[in-house]
Amino acid sequence: MKKFLIAGNWKMNKTTAEAIEFGNEIKAKGFSNAKDVAILAPFTQLTELGKALEGSGIGFGAQNVHFEPSGAFTGEISVPMLQEIGVGYCIVGHSERREYFGETDQTVNAKLKALLQAGITPILCVGESLEVREGKGEQTFVAGQLIADFEGISAADAAKIVIAYEPIWAIGTGKTATPDQAEEMCAFIRGVMGGTYDNGTADSMLILYGGSMKPSNAAELLAKPDINGGLIGGASLKVDDFAAIVDAAAALA
Repeated sequence: MKKFLIAGNWKMNKTTAEAIEFGNEIKAKGFSNAKDVAILAPFTQLTELGKALEGSGIGFGAQNVHFEPSGAFTGEISVPMLQEIGVGYCIVGHSERREYFGETDQTVNAKLKALLQAGITPILCVGESLEVREGKGEQTFVAGQLIADFEGISAADAAKIVIAYEPIWAIGTGKTATPDQAEEMCAFIRGVMGGTYDNGTADSMLILYGGSMKPSNAAELLAKPDINGGLIGGASLKVDDFAAIVDAAAALA
């Protein structure tokens, strides 16, 4: 049976009141595959969103975290702070964090280790820019990210990390990643993990597609053998759109 995770990344959207409303509405859907669903929300919403989702089986998590447990890091949030709220997931290395906030493979690696130690599932984002894609260097680039990000992480821990492939070149460029292109890169990522660890570890890992998955293309993308779900952006902000993607995954499980 194929495993899925449909994770909604709200980015910097919604107030706490809107998050509660969304949580109540999505909980009312009564998904049979609720354990395969998660919402990644801004820090200010997490406590109340968690309360709204309580009893639904739907997970929730953060979009970023610092790798140190405490210290003089103004504006940051630590792993113990997330633990206190009870989050199950945390995005690491999103392309926007890498581009706008100086996230590096070294800080990504440190964050992965801190989250794993705390029992929070990391959702690691990797992916290439338009320049890299046009230069046909996407596989070399993504393999480099993966090798650096997983440095010093055991096979047992690697299997707990969710990987999301983001085709940065297809975001806001007018270009579109086809289902075949998405599958090609997700299969490549699984191959890198197999070479880094072993095929059993690679086969057990969830690899998501993070490029504009929506109700109209979800079923086709999710049917691909190496795509285990999606890191959903815009479509996760609307209850019915997000629910349609969740239902598409349930039909294929």
